[in-house]
Amino acid sequence: MRIIIPDDYQNAVHRLLCFTKLAGHEVTIFTDTIKDVDALAERLHLAEALVLIRERTAITAALLDRLPNLKLISQTGKGINHIDVAACTTHGVAVAVGTGSPYGPAELTWALVLAAARRLPQETANLRAGQWQSTVGTLLRGKTLGIWGYGKIGSLVAGYGRAFGMNVLIWGREGSLERAQADGFSLADNQEQFLEQSDVLSLHVRLTKETRGMVTEVDLAHMKPDSILVNTSRAELIVPGALETALRAGRPGMAAVDVYEEEPVLGANHPLLKLENTVCTPHLGYVEQDSYELYFGQAFDQLLAFMAGNPVNVINPEVL
Repeated sequence: MRIIIPDDYQNAVHRLLCFTKLAGHEVTIFTDTIKDVDALAERLHLAEALVLIRERTAITAALLDRLPNLKLISQTGKGINHIDVAACTTHGVAVAVGTGSPYGPAELTWALVLAAARRLPQETANLRAGQWQSTVGTLLRGKTLGIWGYGKIGSLVAGYGRAFGMNVLIWGREGSLERAQADGFSLADNQEQFLEQSDVLSLHVRLTKETRGMVTEVDLAHMKPDSILVNTSRAELIVPGALETALRAGRPGMAAVDVYEEEPVLGANHPLLKLENTVCTPHLGYVEQDSYELYFGQAFDQLLAFMAGNPVNVINPEVL
């Protein structure tokens, strides 16, 4: 089977232990990302199966029109906002979706919290430039950690905050609040109180039509001037441009982000990278060895099951 894996930024897939599952198949891996439909169609034209790395490549109706050989999309992870599933069904393309793991994103979130609180990127850069102790960091113990969205990742981060001696405050939908209360965490009375009391505020909300742009410039203005906003979920949860404006205005005092509206961000071409009060990483939340073995192992198993005539995890079974 002709299999194409796009967007392998680190050229890591062929080094995974699970890659041996594809032995005997014609596998092509691309390490760059292209967005142009014409260029994508030319690159993917011969593919019978695509293994997608999260949401890096959008599968649209216009692209599917140009992929006559495609039979299967095997998705790493469970996000499908980038796939036009209805168009896949129309074109007879099965879409198989795996599961996710909360541990990598949760640990990366906490790394960003620590890095921002102690100004680690700034101090590292200054030390390399010949300077010594140019900032004063912030202690986390005794401060309030706000968790917006108490799901699998948010609950882990809340636990990390508790272990660091922080007061954990939860806000979100009714289900989030019920789960958090059952786990013994405090709930905010309302959103404004939540924003005003959080010394560190971490977003852990799934991106949907309802949550897109749920954090506004007005919301951010309620935060403390020495607070930290952390976003390892999705950039689109915040109104475009609102975070940059808020950081320049001084509320919050700092942001640590791992996600951007358009990815990859190349050439340092993003306004957050031009601000001194930011810690920015290139969407590393799930990018670690164990997660990759899990995600790609599942994606390859889905592909092999499909080829064997026993498809699994297909979300549009009507095409089978």
